[in-house]
Amino acid sequence: MKFPLLLSVSCLFLAVSCKTDAPKSETVTAFSLSDTMMRKCDFYTASLQDVRNELRLFGKIEPDNNKLAQVYSIVGGNVMKINVELGDYVTKGQVLAVVRSGEVAEFQKEQLDAKSDVALEEKNLQVAKDMYAGKLATEKDVLAAERELEKAKAELSRINEVYGIYNLQSGSVLNITAPMSGFIVQKNINQNEQLRTDKSDALFSIAEINEVWALANVNESDISKVQIGYDAEVTTLSFPDDKYMGKIDKIFNTIDPETKAMKVRVRIPNLDFRLKPEMNATVIVRYNDNRKLIAVPASAVIFDKSKNWVMVFKDRNNIETRKVHVYSQVGDIAYILDGLAAGEKVISKNGLLVYDALND
Repeated sequence: MKFPLLLSVSCLFLAVSCKTDAPKSETVTAFSLSDTMMRKCDFYTASLQDVRNELRLFGKIEPDNNKLAQVYSIVGGNVMKINVELGDYVTKGQVLAVVRSGEVAEFQKEQLDAKSDVALEEKNLQVAKDMYAGKLATEKDVLAAERELEKAKAELSRINEVYGIYNLQSGSVLNITAPMSGFIVQKNINQNEQLRTDKSDALFSIAEINEVWALANVNESDISKVQIGYDAEVTTLSFPDDKYMGKIDKIFNTIDPETKAMKVRVRIPNLDFRLKPEMNATVIVRYNDNRKLIAVPASAVIFDKSKNWVMVFKDRNNIETRKVHVYSQVGDIAYILDGLAAGEKVISKNGLLVYDALND
């Protein structure tokens, strides 16, 4: 009989086949942060902090108008020479331009006349005194001569003051000089130009810019959010990576009828003179939001799958991926509405690498 033998062979093949298809056992190991990775990570202990908010404003860099001088010409005439250009640094007393004018000669004539009047009145006083000594004049005559001498001296002093203020020289040449040291921030004069005595615009504007102003516009809806003393961070288009820190020190309580905005001022040190007047500026004003929330570095928050996560670190073998709700982010600080408690430690640097290792 062959059937029992075939049945035995079939059963043996099935037994071998079942043994071969059985899954192999796998060894599962828990995630552990290596020493190398530990050195690459930073850790931060979450804490309850006052919530800071921010307001982004736009404006311009302006010179301090208390350190700004406008230079005018007191006479009309022909511009013979210009010694400076826009942006040049000048020192007090430096000659900015030279003007030839017939009016300067008139000032010289007035000075000569004043000197002659003083000499004449001095002689008249001496005559009056001699005549009084000889009983030929009264004391009243002497007093009158003294008053006339005082008037002549006052007029001469006035003319000399004008010469000193405007640096007038002999002849018909006027040297226009800098009244202070600083940078030429405005120039409205050209060589060979004929200056008119009724010209109302300043020929030069000189400003000290070792400290400048950032004047920012505040929309009507945001006026209640700004106060004197609030911290401000100023950046410019020219140097976007440079942050200049200051405080709001003045609020101009008027609304510009054209822009419908109010201006605020932030003083900024500018010792390297990188900030120039008329530069466009962004002013970020930061203020308290009158509440406290858990705060962590913004670098600790990981955005993935339309949610925010933080890596909560307990020890190198115990790291949790925790979903959190972020209330706001101000600068490099993120405020957590829920999902994290004060005192818990989070990975604030290279947390994304740990997140990928745990969740991929």
